Amino acid sequence: MTEDTSVIAPRTGWHLWLVGILAILWNGFGCVDFTMTITRNEAYLKPYPPELIDYFFTMPWWTWALWAVGVFGGLLGAITLLLRSTWAVKLFALSLLAAVASTINGMTATDAPKMEGGEFFPFVIVGIALVQLLYAFWQMRRGVLR
Repeated sequence: MTEDTSVIAPRTGWHLWLVGILAILWNGFGCVDFTMTITRNEAYLKPYPPELIDYFFTMPWWTWALWAVGVFGGLLGAITLLLRSTWAVKLFALSLLAAVASTINGMTATDAPKMEGGEFFPFVIVGIALVQLLYAFWQMRRGVLR
């Protein structure tokens, strides 16, 4: 008699595809928002009040860097999640860290214009980034991510 010593990998649940695709859509929109803003796309920026646009383009470089790391890190995290790579955990963690730092910066900036509903949206962003990280970590612990 021979013993089978091979390790059976856990099945990838349908929810990995659901979470991964939703994460691509969410983070993809963030990447589009960043790209349209940094390239000063007139049609995209038209609905924004002038004081907000002025604020955007007087932000220091590191604020733009945090924003880019947050959205592109999240998008790459979503892609690597679908590829079942442990890189998803690292990238989602980086995205969450950038989102938290950006939120703290925005809350403490005295010159930031106030927008209706703008007080809670950064917390939504951080919350979604945290959920993405926790989900990827759970999948890594289960052995789904390699």
